[in-house]
Amino acid sequence: MSASLRSRGNVFAALALERAAERRDDADWLASLRADTGARYVVLNPDGRSLARADRGGLRLLDDAERLAYWPEAPVAFLGATDTASYFAVAAAAADADAAGALAGQWMDLRAAGLGLPAFDAGLFAYARALLFWQTRVRYCGACGQPTTLVSAGHKALCTNPGCRLEHFPRTDPAIIVIVGWRDACLLGRQPGWPEGRWSTLAGFVEPGESLEDAVRREVQEEAGVRVKESDYHSSQPWPFPASLMLGFSARAADPSIQVGPELAEARWFEVDDIVRGLADRSLVLPPPLSVSHRLIEHWLRETSGLELSTLMNEEPWLKPRSA
Repeated sequence: MSASLRSRGNVFAALALERAAERRDDADWLASLRADTGARYVVLNPDGRSLARADRGGLRLLDDAERLAYWPEAPVAFLGATDTASYFAVAAAAADADAAGALAGQWMDLRAAGLGLPAFDAGLFAYARALLFWQTRVRYCGACGQPTTLVSAGHKALCTNPGCRLEHFPRTDPAIIVIVGWRDACLLGRQPGWPEGRWSTLAGFVEPGESLEDAVRREVQEEAGVRVKESDYHSSQPWPFPASLMLGFSARAADPSIQVGPELAEARWFEVDDIVRGLADRSLVLPPPLSVSHRLIEHWLRETSGLELSTLMNEEPWLKPRSA
């Protein structure tokens, strides 16, 4: 399977949307989209939750009349279009429970949406959340400190200082996430604040002047003291918590020696039998399908043993064994 197909299977990464970046400065074209009956609005409140349908089966997308009735003054940003609709993000000033009820909706957080909504809706929510979050962080110019104004349909912030006029664009923080193998075992780690039994793959932000492969080597060395000899790209996942892009890798260790660094409470090698037994008795808690970490473990398990992680995971994998 190609990396592009693997990425499409990751949560938030299956958004089939034409972003039309080259037309974001075309005010007449944008106005025509908003006047069209196919215009749909994704509403987000200040804490990053979006308006979803009451049955939680999808986003509660507004038409233009509904937007004007409930959030007429809220800033609007263009997201993109499909063959049948154009999509905009609305930055609501508050989580209006009365409006949500009147619209037969409810406020939903992004993690719940990623696990429960259709792939397109979850991806649209993630896109809108990332863009609107960036807008709240670029109200002043980082070079001269003067106010900025949003242009290009909300995708660019322009410094209002005539002597500066610096253009600011949405930022994404790249981070690697990696499953490291040694013979028939994989390396997992536990962060200090996690409950007992919860394990995941290792991850960290890419530093300036660093290739992705160098970031993989450095992060694994820093966190677990394990030397990586080679790595391969697996897939990527938008991760707007608040503004990251997760870049998944599979890697191979030069040797199995572990020396845990300050970022982890523990790191260890798990063989296939360790994972099978741990999931069966619920002493092992792995990341849910929300995260590309789950997909990396799934890929390693399939390649190593032919087993499918989905057949081993409990419906409630975070639960400890129930007492008799």
